[in-house]
Amino acid sequence: MTTIGFVSTRFAGSDGVSLESTKWAEILESEGHRVVWFAGVLDKPESSSMLVPEAHFTHPDSVRINGEVWGKLSRSREINNLIKSRAQFLKGKLYEFTERFDVNILIVENAVTIPMQIPLGIAITDFVAETGMPTIAHHHDFYWERTRFLIGSVRDYLEMAFPPSLPQIQHAVINSAARDQLAWRKGISSMIVPNVIDFDMKPRPSDPSAVRKSIGLDEDDILILQPTRVVPRKGIEHAISVVGRLKDPRCKLIISHESGDEGDAYLSALIDSAQASNVDLRLVTTVVPEVVDGVEQPLPAGSIGLWDLYTAADLVTYPSLYEGFGNALLEAFYYKVPVLINRYSIYIQDIEPKGFRTISMDGYVTPEVIDGVKNILKDKKLRREIVDHNFQIAGKFFGHPILRRRLQTLLINVMGTD
Repeated sequence: MTTIGFVSTRFAGSDGVSLESTKWAEILESEGHRVVWFAGVLDKPESSSMLVPEAHFTHPDSVRINGEVWGKLSRSREINNLIKSRAQFLKGKLYEFTERFDVNILIVENAVTIPMQIPLGIAITDFVAETGMPTIAHHHDFYWERTRFLIGSVRDYLEMAFPPSLPQIQHAVINSAARDQLAWRKGISSMIVPNVIDFDMKPRPSDPSAVRKSIGLDEDDILILQPTRVVPRKGIEHAISVVGRLKDPRCKLIISHESGDEGDAYLSALIDSAQASNVDLRLVTTVVPEVVDGVEQPLPAGSIGLWDLYTAADLVTYPSLYEGFGNALLEAFYYKVPVLINRYSIYIQDIEPKGFRTISMDGYVTPEVIDGVKNILKDKKLRREIVDHNFQIAGKFFGHPILRRRLQTLLINVMGTD
């Protein structure tokens, strides 16, 4: 039996890295492999995980390092020594982890991709170079994709470890643009492993009427769902524009996530815009099921899960300016909800060519977009035809069978065949 060790800053909650890592782990376990976990925040069973708080990006040492190196062109000797000492400490923990669980393969989830925890990236690079352990580096978003990492005093560490170019490492990315950029910037080849959903699994049970009632909607109201965090790159102002131009008081725009750690300025601007456009904008906080010893717990009474909003929605708006992939888009296809989408670059390259049917816009709302929304809201037959078509296409190209085959190839690439 092969023991596979997942390594990252965090494996907990509903962030994309945690969710996709869980999908990888489920498939690997179904293939007979043992999976264990290493991170600074964990919701995994203690029997199969190693919690190292110093590996999380909110640890005081990491916060201090990030505050001293980003936006600056030089770093102090003290900070440099702190980076090196923390990297040595974390490398020692990786040795302890792999020895405790007799790990054969590492899967590094975004920890050598985006430099939110610089010492951990260095530690992983040194560990793999010293041990030669077969490693899969799963990249979700590179530092060059984020403006806050463009200016900094750690260019040498970025070149060394984000990501490292080592013969023991097989790289996996989530879209073709990332593959191309990684090859151009680092000379590193990679395999595309798209984000997926298990389209063969039945959706969680939900009562759409009860959900709509719980958030104050009348029976004939139209629930238009924006299933994203409130951050500028999600382009939520376009969703407000669409709902405002529908001029239908039954239309309610529901946002399912909060602002998170990026402040409330954008949310305030959206609220002002909604008021000016006479749009009924509501923020509904969805609850992520708590995980205890690897087992998902029931939601507290009266709370709402994200899946509840999908099952109650009449339309999903996804007017993002940029996405690494688009998990919410796959979720909309899975829950059979029609989608209004802004054609962001990854959608154009990797998703749209598969043949999905959506209401599409190119950076601005046109009369044709509004007509498309009106048609799909009033024509139930058209709606059913579209959502069934999208479900079939998504299951074919972004379902678990695709991930299973890609993982088999990745394992062969790093371990060979028996």
